[in-house]
Amino acid sequence: MNGTTQTRRKFLSAVSILAAGTLVEASELNFSFLGRKLKVTLVGTGVRGTSFWGKRLVDVYSDTLEFVGLCDSNPGRLSYAKKYMGVQCGTYTDFDKMIVENTPDLVIVATTDSTHHEYIIRSLELGCDVLTEKPMTTDESKCQDIIDAERKYKNKVIVGFNYRWSPYSTKVKELLSEGAIGKITSVDFHWYLNTHHGASYFRRWHGLRQVGGTLWVHKSTHHFDLLNWWIDSDPMEVFAYGDLEHYGSANNFRGQNCRNCEYTNTCEYYWDITKSKRDMDLYVQNEKYDGYVRDNCLFRHEINIYDKMSAQIRYANNTVVNYSLTTYSPFEGWRAAFNGTKGRIEAWLDIPYHSNDKLSQEELHALEMHQGMDADKVADYKPVILHKLWEQHKTIQVPYERGGHGGGDKRLHNKVFVSPNTKDPFDRAAGVRDGAMSILIGIAARKSIESGRPIKVSELTDLKPRAKRLI
Repeated sequence: MNGTTQTRRKFLSAVSILAAGTLVEASELNFSFLGRKLKVTLVGTGVRGTSFWGKRLVDVYSDTLEFVGLCDSNPGRLSYAKKYMGVQCGTYTDFDKMIVENTPDLVIVATTDSTHHEYIIRSLELGCDVLTEKPMTTDESKCQDIIDAERKYKNKVIVGFNYRWSPYSTKVKELLSEGAIGKITSVDFHWYLNTHHGASYFRRWHGLRQVGGTLWVHKSTHHFDLLNWWIDSDPMEVFAYGDLEHYGSANNFRGQNCRNCEYTNTCEYYWDITKSKRDMDLYVQNEKYDGYVRDNCLFRHEINIYDKMSAQIRYANNTVVNYSLTTYSPFEGWRAAFNGTKGRIEAWLDIPYHSNDKLSQEELHALEMHQGMDADKVADYKPVILHKLWEQHKTIQVPYERGGHGGGDKRLHNKVFVSPNTKDPFDRAAGVRDGAMSILIGIAARKSIESGRPIKVSELTDLKPRAKRLI
């Protein structure tokens, strides 16, 4: 056996443990066996791909990895991505050609959600490991195809769930894991998107169900993954309601897009894309190649997703969850309450009535998405309430970072590219099973709305829900 083969097998073994929710047994992880930089390719050069999975990796981890190829169907965005990220690698519109010519160790998938499965499966077939942006895919048949592919090939899939890695979310996990409230019996979890962030989904491709799978999948996969991880069980049954009554055809006027609209002076949702050089360079300058418009009218008739969503989820360990997502809230934040046999935990972030923040909702969202080197500064301390039965409640102050999704982004990156062999006591790394169980809740919710009945998760793929998560 030659050295290259030995090195490759050790790398494959390494990725198995990083993909904690993988479908096969994991073993020790250590990228140092490569004896060189990790060879990385990126497919999908939109804003997420070029920033979080692009420029930030180049800026912070260039001593560990190197980009050997960028791929996108839009040649204009490709050209922009290469310059913005500051890399010298080749650019491709042909994915297979990129892989064959560069033999990467890791393929990062950041395309539109409905195409994730194509690049995940093809990467596995071509002998590469994969790190995919969430959601893993958009429907149950594509999900099953990914499951089957990972079983068939030796390579592994990592799903980029970053919210798990924020210190605040981790503190909630720590309290639940140590039995602070006994056995979890029920959870209330409510997420609020403001009229800046929430509206942006309806301007973009996310407003089309056939591309993004609805926000039940694209956005709520974050929240469902947190629930699965916090509760430490698999979802078993979902019943849901949803409707489109604020955006899309619900409005009585609409325009071509925000740049070419007669209602710019009266529409409360008017957004001037020309104020953002990055959006102009990445999107507007490259509309001619594929017709994708970033500042689309969020009242256009083709929007076919839900803007209000509510679900009840029953877990295999008999925990019951009440969940909702609002896309036109005056503020952005979330609340969660965990009831247990020994007490209750309450957690929340960015609820303005419980904070002294003076920033606007647009500024708060910009800070959350910020990937700069100063994003890891502790901005504040946020409370978690622990209230045991028959006792006074306790307030636990948790360090809070605004940038990079509450500090989750950098910690996820560090796990993958700096200390993958370090044991994580909170099991925050995620693989195919984790990716599947999060999207299957959203897929079941869609089907429940359409059928008017509860949907069993076991109906959707051959994965069987477990009372305790498989890690």
